[in-house]
Amino acid sequence: MQPKNLTDAQLLYDTHRVDAMVQSMAGAIALQHPEGSELAIIGIQQKGVLVAQTIKVHLQKRWPSLDISSGDLDVGMYRDDLSDNPAPTLQPTSIPDNLEGKDVILVDDVLQSGRTIRAAMDALLDFGRPRRIQLAVLFDRGQRKLPIQPDYVGELLEIEDDQFIVVKTLEEKAGVGVYLTFK
Repeated sequence: MQPKNLTDAQLLYDTHRVDAMVQSMAGAIALQHPEGSELAIIGIQQKGVLVAQTIKVHLQKRWPSLDISSGDLDVGMYRDDLSDNPAPTLQPTSIPDNLEGKDVILVDDVLQSGRTIRAAMDALLDFGRPRRIQLAVLFDRGQRKLPIQPDYVGELLEIEDDQFIVVKTLEEKAGVGVYLTFK
């Protein structure tokens, strides 16, 4: 459930803090994958795409001559709660031609129950069989319903059940704000 507005929201992290978190995550990914040539960075629609693009920018700075594969993934039709929720608004999916043998870094903004990540793994397998799938999330708020854990985390936030993390893109090129609000 998305909050209706952010008028009563509390700003948790500004653009500079979010970028530092993403830069740290990119550094950890680079340490785990020193060559970088077999990486594919895949962002989950919608805000995971923004985080994935930023991770890729930081990795490209480390490896300027390397063309890192990347893509966007919509998991709307792979969710296990379609019978409980209205049909999702689908977003574009753009996946590199071949994921066979790649180390895929699946990226999302917030990890909570793990259901979106499960759906994303199901969707990815329709595009080939990666050698390995790892998970990078900007925020891990716990409360898992499935045994899914991130490999790279910007920040662990322990918040109440009635609170919600909103990663808001400020389209006016002012960056990204991360807010805490109530459902």
